[in-house]
Amino acid sequence: MYTKNEVIDYVREEDVKFIRLAFTDVHGNPKNISVMPGELPRAFSEGISFDASAIEGFGGEVKSDLFLVPDPATLSPLPWRPSHGRVVRMFCDIRRPDGTYFEGCSRVLLRNAVAEAKKEGLSFGFGAEMEFYLFETDEEGKATDVPFDRAGYMDMAPDDRGENVRREICLTLDEMGIIPESSHHEEGPGQNEIDFRYSDPLSCADNVVTVKTVVKTVAAKNGLFADFSPKPLSAAPGSGMHVNMSVQSASPDDASALRSAFLAGILAHIREITLFLNPKECSYDRLGKMKAPKYVTYSSENRSQLVRIPAAKSAGEHIELRSPDALADPYLAFALLIYAGLDGIENGLVPPAPTDDDLYSAEAAEGLMPLPRSVREARVLASDSAFVAKYVPVTVRKAY
Repeated sequence: MYTKNEVIDYVREEDVKFIRLAFTDVHGNPKNISVMPGELPRAFSEGISFDASAIEGFGGEVKSDLFLVPDPATLSPLPWRPSHGRVVRMFCDIRRPDGTYFEGCSRVLLRNAVAEAKKEGLSFGFGAEMEFYLFETDEEGKATDVPFDRAGYMDMAPDDRGENVRREICLTLDEMGIIPESSHHEEGPGQNEIDFRYSDPLSCADNVVTVKTVVKTVAAKNGLFADFSPKPLSAAPGSGMHVNMSVQSASPDDASALRSAFLAGILAHIREITLFLNPKECSYDRLGKMKAPKYVTYSSENRSQLVRIPAAKSAGEHIELRSPDALADPYLAFALLIYAGLDGIENGLVPPAPTDDDLYSAEAAEGLMPLPRSVREARVLASDSAFVAKYVPVTVRKAY
């Protein structure tokens, strides 16, 4: 964790020549602008202006100037760039010319959600499980639909050809201060997964953006294409971004009751916020197929459910939400999950009985509430939702 002055000292002492000011658009797509070291004091005090009219959801041509203000705590080197004349990166919050936060900045939305929870004496731990496919490329370096290998779940080399790629990804992330918890080959051909330790929600969202960049960069270095889309191969398992969440209270409340109310809030609001967890039409090609959830249910350990409650015995007990995919904006998705959970806690919501049946059978699923079946249905649910209207700014809603 760096302060502003420590960042300036680091840049001077480590021969840093370029500073990438990183942010995301309203869909979570990474963007950046590079500045030279001499611009850092101005970046911290005033921000670096950019033309917001060129970015969807950030406004029109009138009053188009917005400012990137770097968060010094997020300073990280980019290990794949040259060691001489180094390049570093910081995530930014977005402000208006008068210094107020831009309402379309989803990183600020998440920061506000965390602050709202803190007022109630609550804090959260978030961890993401990132799944992706590695595909071969053609002579021109363009992606093909040929998986890098034909290995299966947790297979080893030589069947698992992605082992060295994952190793390079994990070592690169470690150099950037992100510590992977585990990595392995997933069920699909060429499909991989990297999981991360718990952190605060804002750091977790920053890490999700970083991980996608690192994975794609390392894959390209190895002549491969990394695909985070939910269903790149119709006959193979889809890729998700499972979100593990824990909630802690500053007061000596019953941890189990707190978690139950948090879970109840997420279940109560999940259908209306699904648009922001699964934002593309291809997201719905994954849901309900090959272990991806289809119904608003939960269970202990059962992996056919929307929410799985692992059999943990420590104070770090958590819930695993299995519907989101990596096309979601992690800042917006995490903010909405926090607000949904807070609603459950503040209103004393109680979750329904768990569904312990195997939901891959039609008989077990009878009478259950389904998740939206298409992005169109998800948009209708979101547009009719008072909860979404309360927490998602209109400029962001219009972009979805």
